[in-house]
Amino acid sequence: MKLKFLGTGTSQGVPVIGCTCEVCTSENPKDKRFRSSVMITTEESRKILIDCGPDFREQMLLNHENNVDIALLTHEHNDHVIGLDDMRPLIFKSGKDMPIYCYHRVGQEIKKRFPYAFTDVRYPGAPAFELHEIENKPFKVLDTEITPVEVIHYKITVFGYKFKNLAYITDANFISDTEKEKLQNLDVLILNCIRKFDPHPAHFVLPDVIALFKELKPKKLFLTHISHHLGLHDIEDKDLPEGMHLAYDGLEIEF
Repeated sequence: MKLKFLGTGTSQGVPVIGCTCEVCTSENPKDKRFRSSVMITTEESRKILIDCGPDFREQMLLNHENNVDIALLTHEHNDHVIGLDDMRPLIFKSGKDMPIYCYHRVGQEIKKRFPYAFTDVRYPGAPAFELHEIENKPFKVLDTEITPVEVIHYKITVFGYKFKNLAYITDANFISDTEKEKLQNLDVLILNCIRKFDPHPAHFVLPDVIALFKELKPKKLFLTHISHHLGLHDIEDKDLPEGMHLAYDGLEIEF
């Protein structure tokens, strides 16, 4: 299987509109970050998208991705779901509703934000979604077993997802001991890290991630959901503990 980072930035993306800091003005492509999203390619070349934010259209075009078989949503914040309308070309091409797997609360929000995708008589050209509500227990789709990992993002439940011995977690500031059991000794762990210092009420910061790296002991840990406050990629990546890396848009991992 393969994971590709379509985006590794926070809700504002990097560069941030109007910002002239060294990160936002960097010419290094690794410092340009779309909103966070990944594409999983299964052994059978099926495509599983995790989150669909406002950069979805450009992410698909730049990465020459032409298909999504199912979408998994971590939670309902706009930087993770508002691009769903741009799935229309894929829906039209397949002639089928797009399957979306998510927590009950998230599904209800999708219905509110995209009501035209669920009406009995749809406007010509409207998208069509097939919602599948999931709970915090493993499920199988496209011959792939997926294990949700329940984390807390400020005060709401967010799902990370585990595939084989890789786990992807974004928008979290707390993981319970029970859920940490799913994350022990992974080959690859991907965690959100919004900035280098200054505790955040809804996201891990770098000291939190380093502590989790030492506790959970994955072979490799990649940081994502990165803001311009974390620093320049080439400088900060070198300073991380061995086995930890900043992810960047376009990075591919085989697992």
